[in-house]
Amino acid sequence: MSTKYQDYAFVRNKLLKKEELALLDVREEDPHAQEHPLFAANLPLSRIEVDAYSKLPRKDVPIVTLDDGEGYSELAAQRLITLGYLDVSVLKGGVAGWKAAGGEVFKDVNVPSKSFGEFVESKRHTPSLSAQEVKKLIDNHEDIVVVDVRRFDEY
Repeated sequence: MSTKYQDYAFVRNKLLKKEELALLDVREEDPHAQEHPLFAANLPLSRIEVDAYSKLPRKDVPIVTLDDGEGYSELAAQRLITLGYLDVSVLKGGVAGWKAAGGEVFKDVNVPSKSFGEFVESKRHTPSLSAQEVKKLIDNHEDIVVVDVRRFDEY
């Protein structure tokens, strides 16, 4: 079974046209968090058989896997094809190829939602509270909702 490759221009064009594409960073969470393309979802190679069907419910969605030259993306593509996915390819050059072609990379996880939160905070002047201030609100039975958005390892 030969591996199909796609380049930066293909992925960028799909994203700009807002066409359906699953761009999957198949490295573990820490390397993914160090640098990745903005819309790359993290689905580690070690979790593909466990999580693919729930995260990729349609088998005809175009999928592009990526890594940083470790060879995981080719293995992931083969596993996805074995699971019945029909349009699977590998990002040529991985993260290094993405950067070499002029693609931007981002650090951390959940970048789009964090950016949105920061945007809302700047426009709506959402307050930042210390742990002591939040505890006081809770102790006073104030009408608040606390949402902890940290990654599990930060919790």
